[in-house]
Amino acid sequence: MTLVVGVGARRGVTADEVYGLVVAVLRDAGLPLADVAALATVDTKAEEAGVVEAAARLGVPLRAYPAWELALVAVPHPSGAALAAVGTPSVAEAAALAGGGELVVPKRTSAPDAGAAGRVTCAVARGAVRLPVEGRGYTRGDAAFGLPGPCRATTVTDSRQSSPAS
Repeated sequence: MTLVVGVGARRGVTADEVYGLVVAVLRDAGLPLADVAALATVDTKAEEAGVVEAAARLGVPLRAYPAWELALVAVPHPSGAALAAVGTPSVAEAAALAGGGELVVPKRTSAPDAGAAGRVTCAVARGAVRLPVEGRGYTRGDAAFGLPGPCRATTVTDSRQSSPAS
């Protein structure tokens, strides 16, 4: 089974927060961590250090999608807050589903800190994922790659730019 974990995050989120939620969600769903093929998010969050580090800890690439493409993905739990913040009604569920497949774990939010809202959301989709030639693994220069399905990811090349994946 191949899994893609979609992640939404507030600015300044830590790798521990992202990684911790992903591990907890997979554990609670009885899904093996080893089956995760990629983390996916909206392009405006792909430079968040916590999201980048979480992908590295998981040993998987980070895929980034433009908000307008994520907005085209039908999801069961759209959010007005996500729409207002990043321009799409879903980040976690839409990013997980953007490459095709089926949603196996709907959006879940991290535990709130001191009365504030949770800072991370994640959702999990199962489906076919084409891995880069190098196989599993995260590198800063190859943070995303082309996908089958309706959306195209962008490759995060450095902290100042992104370009379409081939």
